[in-house]
Amino acid sequence: MLYKDWLVDWLTNYVKPSAKDKTYGRYSDIINHHLRPNLGEYELNVLTPIVIQRFITELTQNGNLRTGKGLSANSVNSIITVIQGSMSTAHLLGFTDVYEMNKLKRPKTKEKTVECFSPAEQKIIEQAVLADRREKMKGIIICLYTGLRIGELLALEWNDIDFSKAELHVTKTCHDSKNAEGTLYRVTDTPKTENSQRVIPLPKQLLPMLREMKKRSHSELVIAGNDKMLSVRSYQRSFELLLKKNGIPHRGFHAIRHTFATRAIECGMDIKSLSEILGHKNATVTLNRYVHSLMEHKRSLMNKLGKIFDY
Repeated sequence: MLYKDWLVDWLTNYVKPSAKDKTYGRYSDIINHHLRPNLGEYELNVLTPIVIQRFITELTQNGNLRTGKGLSANSVNSIITVIQGSMSTAHLLGFTDVYEMNKLKRPKTKEKTVECFSPAEQKIIEQAVLADRREKMKGIIICLYTGLRIGELLALEWNDIDFSKAELHVTKTCHDSKNAEGTLYRVTDTPKTENSQRVIPLPKQLLPMLREMKKRSHSELVIAGNDKMLSVRSYQRSFELLLKKNGIPHRGFHAIRHTFATRAIECGMDIKSLSEILGHKNATVTLNRYVHSLMEHKRSLMNKLGKIFDY
């Protein structure tokens, strides 16, 4: 069997029935843009680790279809994951004699630098949001004080907020997708991981704003544009324009989540509590991601301690 034929079969019958729409879409893009054009004519048993490793090297050097440059390590690793998954299933079904794709060498990934807004920048953002007549922009403040991801924010409904207990329940998320015609539409799904389903205590200062928003709302969604669903991209764009208008250097929307985590550490929140609020798999993930912020916090505490000897 040719690899291109097996990929269609695998995607349709083994990925689509169990995977989230976002995962299925990502796998489909990888197969259509990279695997079928480059490896599709190979027979399954001919796809040895050395053949795939040469393909991986090619991807790292000039695999970007738009620029002709190399793909990032994360992108290449995603492609390897699809190769390993498809070939593992093929072997289990008896289409290949052996499974050797665990011998592939993955490119090393680097932990992304955590970008966040300074306290001064955060103050400017909050003031700009509160001065903005568009109700949807208040979602930025909600994220600054809860650490929600953008998909979690836009999927948030009023019945997810318990005003009596001052709690916010994260039960779903959303993302943009395209249909066969290329038209953009929004997909609502379960959260990223099991740990992403969580309860976040709300700061009491946030409650008056949320109550006023609910009074004026005509939608079941907390954040809605003209009482309609907003696409993730359009909300990101609104945030980018707000930064530009207020003279703040560009950072992605995810920087708001990092800002929340950084401020929480600065206020002395313990890592386990922060990890649970962020919906991380475990506290180690949080530690690794915010090690710099933790060190800055420790340094600040030590400097305060040092003032005892300032005489």
